[in-house]
Amino acid sequence: MYESREHLQTLTEIRSLMERSSKFLSLSGLSGVSAGLIALAGAAVVYMRRQTDWFSAISDAQLYVADPTNHLAIKQFLVTVAVVVLVLALLSGSYFTIRKARRQGLSVWNTSSKRLLGAIAVPLAAGGVFCLALLHYNLIWLALPATLIFYGLALLNGSKYTLRDVESLAYCEIALGLLSLFWPGYNLLTWSIGFGVLHIVYGMAMYYKYERTTS
Repeated sequence: MYESREHLQTLTEIRSLMERSSKFLSLSGLSGVSAGLIALAGAAVVYMRRQTDWFSAISDAQLYVADPTNHLAIKQFLVTVAVVVLVLALLSGSYFTIRKARRQGLSVWNTSSKRLLGAIAVPLAAGGVFCLALLHYNLIWLALPATLIFYGLALLNGSKYTLRDVESLAYCEIALGLLSLFWPGYNLLTWSIGFGVLHIVYGMAMYYKYERTTS
């Protein structure tokens, strides 16, 4: 009986070591929280701009048709906000992830992190090009749901190389993006929920589950 318990414990330790060597486990829940807050701030900027200047002169109905005469300034503004949000989210996420890895005594740039980046890079790159094409053809209302869908696909593809909890977030992002396709009048709201609220909820859950108990 004692030997069987020893064997079981040994197998458990081996499994844990194999999981750590094949998966990137240094993702910080605070990265999700910070990314969510930044996304909500970006959405707030877009919302406030919609209430003033040239944005307010264009109705929601006009945003859902291809109208190149009215959409150039809007596209430039949306792309600028999106780029700023992306850069700030990446910087904050990198900071918290590097901090967690250092506390664990691990390297951020290793085989598992390379696999993770490779897994999410293709869906994100394809989604980025697809969204730029939608903006090029003035299909602004489709671009916001598309970002949620492709982002969810990227998370789903990368979940096998990191915490499995990411898979749940991926399905939520995809479902919200698909719902947004049939709810065009609330695209900014669904985008805010997907990139803002869901990230904050997921990040807090991961922090309390994996980090707070070990800090």
